[in-house]
Formats: sequence, C-alpha cells, structure tokens
Amino acid sequence: MARGFEGGRLVIASHNTGKVREIAELLAPFGVTSLGARELGLPETPETGDSFRANAEIKAIAAARASGLPAIADDSGLSVDALGGAPGVYSARWAGPKRDFAMAMQRVERQLGPKADRRAHFVCVLALAWPDGHTESFEGQAHGRLVWPPRGDRGFGYDPIFLPEGRSQTFGEMDPAGKHAISHRAEAFRLLVGACFQAGDR
Repeated sequence: MARGFEGGRLVIASHNTGKVREIAELLAPFGVTSLGARELGLPETPETGDSFRANAEIKAIAAARASGLPAIADDSGLSVDALGGAPGVYSARWAGPKRDFAMAMQRVERQLGPKADRRAHFVCVLALAWPDGHTESFEGQAHGRLVWPPRGDRGFGYDPIFLPEGRSQTFGEMDPAGKHAISHRAEAFRLLVGACFQAGDR
C-alpha cells in the first residue's frame, strides 16, 4: 500500500516555472501549501538517471532531504516514434542551457524531415518523496502527433507542436484547464492522488 500524504507543506522540486505552476495548480484543491525549490534556495539536482522515473526520484529525494519536507518532482519529456523515442529523457537538454524550446522544436522538426510518421507522446513521472527517503512514483502519458509550424503561446516546452489525439488544438493553444484535463502530468497526478491522498483530503 502506498504511503499517504498527511497534508500541509510540500516542496515542488523544480526550477522550471511552468512545471511549478502546473503542479501547484493541480495541488491547490487539496489544501496543500506548495513551495517552489527556487524560493527555498534549493539547488537544481543533476538528472543523472537513465529513465524518467529515476530522474524524478533523484530530484524528489534530494529536495525532501534538503528541506525536511515532503517533496514532489516531475520528470517529463517528448518521445517521438520516428526518432526512436528521442528526445525522451533529454528533452530539456535539447533546449540547451538557456532553455530555448523554440530551438528544440526546430531540432525535432529538422530531424523528422520528410518522415510521414509524426506520432509522439508525452511522458510524465511524478515522484513524491519524504525526508526519510521513502518514495512513491506514478507515470502518465498523453498520445498525439506533431504539427509544424508551432501553434499557440500557452503552456511551455514542446506544447506548441503537440496535437493530442482527438483534439483540434495543440497543448500550446489550450487554456490551462483544458490541458490539465488530458495531459500526461494530470494523468500521473490522478494516479498519485488516488494512491497517496486520504479520502478525507479530497
């Protein structure tokens, strides 16, 4: 059985303002006080794992131990079928040190070239860790295809080129509530809530 979260303060172990905002919005209905890693002065933890799950757990455990509070970390990325799953765990690194996702999206499109297969999916693993090192991890996915040129200036990362299945708007065009309803992060969060939040907290 998964360990339950008792409520109160929770660290979001990310320096990515878009991710912090999305996770904080998802946590808000549960009465959780969210604290970003940046506002607590916590350093960025190197993502040395070879999978989304490993990276999420590394970051969550480091933040929980450094802050003395439970911490939640996200590792997520875009997996493109025709590119053998790339950029995958290297999704953020394709954007370079300046987090230039316009450049990263251009790189994806350049490597795809004339390939007709534009199927892709986003993966998100959320890891919830406690200061004693205990961790619970949950994975969500969102499937769709890539479009070009990018569409929309909402969201972040690769959102403007990702068109989810059965939708006419990219993640970059959707309002936050619409994206939250179907995103990979929302799916991982639903699994986490179902396992770690007591019925009375929901």
